[in-house]
Amino acid sequence: MEKMEIKVNRLTQDELEKRGVFSWPVWEKGVSRFDWQYDGTEECYFLEGKVVVETKDGKRVEFGKGDFVTFPDGLACTWDIKEPVRKHYNFK
Repeated sequence: MEKMEIKVNRLTQDELEKRGVFSWPVWEKGVSRFDWQYDGTEECYFLEGKVVVETKDGKRVEFGKGDFVTFPDGLACTWDIKEPVRKHYNFK
C-alpha cells in the first residue's frame, strides 16, 4: 500500500510565481474541526492560519502561514483549524 504522506515545504516567492499559485482559487475557513477525504492530489499555499491535520494512522502534521502543502490522493484525515485559514489551492 502506498504511504499517504503530507508534504510541507517553504517555497520562495519566485517558485510560487512560477507555479502560478497566486492565480489559484482561495479557500477560507474559521476555527473548526472536521473529517476530510482527498479524491485528488491537492497543492496549497497558506496565506493565513494554523492547522493540525491528523491522519487515520495517528500521524499529526502542523502547518500554517507561508507553508506550501501537498496532500496525496486518497488521504483520509481530520482537519483541526486552530487559527482561521486562507489558502490558495489547486487539485491535480
